[in-house]
Amino acid sequence: MRAALVIPALNEAEVISQTLAQVPTGLFATVLVVDNGSTDETATVALRCGAQVVSEPDRGYGNACLRAIATLPESTDVLVFLQADLSEDPAEAALLLAPIAADEADLVIGSRVLGRVEPGALLPHQRFGNQLATAMIHVLYGQRYTDLGAFRAIRRDALKRLGMQPGRYAWTVEMQVRAIEHGLRVVEVPVSYKKRAAGVNKISGQFVASVSAGVTILWTIVRLWWQYRLSRG
Repeated sequence: MRAALVIPALNEAEVISQTLAQVPTGLFATVLVVDNGSTDETATVALRCGAQVVSEPDRGYGNACLRAIATLPESTDVLVFLQADLSEDPAEAALLLAPIAADEADLVIGSRVLGRVEPGALLPHQRFGNQLATAMIHVLYGQRYTDLGAFRAIRRDALKRLGMQPGRYAWTVEMQVRAIEHGLRVVEVPVSYKKRAAGVNKISGQFVASVSAGVTILWTIVRLWWQYRLSRG
């Protein structure tokens, strides 16, 4: 099983070297940093640390992830998505890969809710938004998720079937909703979550961005559900 680690990064020069230093040796065939329009030295630092770097100037988490998918070699079997700010533990990627390696899952979500969260790492509005979105998915689809966290692993062939679209805020929730629609085997595993090692979170650390992201996520759930209903007649 050839796994690739994908790290979207926007102005993370202060912390990207620490993140890459904690990636387990030998676990990944490819470590790919997607520079998502940084105005600092993120790309230079990542290259210096031995990662492959690709540029996606059109900002947005989903845009960066799609660029990575298009860049990775066809021999890649599994993709793991990790944030660049060291809020997630790269060593725990092995926990995400294990159910896929055992052929027990197609998509594995790293659940912060089930794991250990450092005090102050998940802000109250993050927790509320997460609970609201997962509750809406349960009501509309009957699927129980505990988290929409970005730390996850997915089989490449399964990811292709989902037909993921470019996006800024709702890429992770779209993946989880489309996984239900396509009948993927989904597992959640507990992961730890810490305060970011440097700087301010691009979304949760800014009120306007948080509200915009929350509205986009909820609208995405409803939109996908309506489209799914129409497609099934």
